[in-house]
Amino acid sequence: MINNLTARVVRIYSEDRPDGVDDIDLGLRHTFNPASQPAQLAPLPLVTTYQDDVPVEIVEYGHTDNLPTSRDGVFNIVPLEVALSQPRRRDDLLVPYREVRDSTGAVIGYRQLAQPA
Repeated sequence: MINNLTARVVRIYSEDRPDGVDDIDLGLRHTFNPASQPAQLAPLPLVTTYQDDVPVEIVEYGHTDNLPTSRDGVFNIVPLEVALSQPRRRDDLLVPYREVRDSTGAVIGYRQLAQPA
């Protein structure tokens, strides 16, 4: 089972689906609807410093909200920054990969999912 823990619909298209086409159904293989509470980074602000009179926040990353623990047979589509923020690689985390674009260049889907190594 694959869950979509992003805030957006994730569409997976066939390999031969051309870019630059506005028909979102052409070559559509699968649609994953977004989670009601998506997984996201929850950075922890530590201290504010100043560089050339500009405030710079020191932030600790690696914290996430709404990311469930791993379960056998369950995969979760998450934003790339969530997958990369994990202190240990998780085999259950997938990210959208190889964008499909419409005639305006907007991303409408992906050709694959990827598992960050």
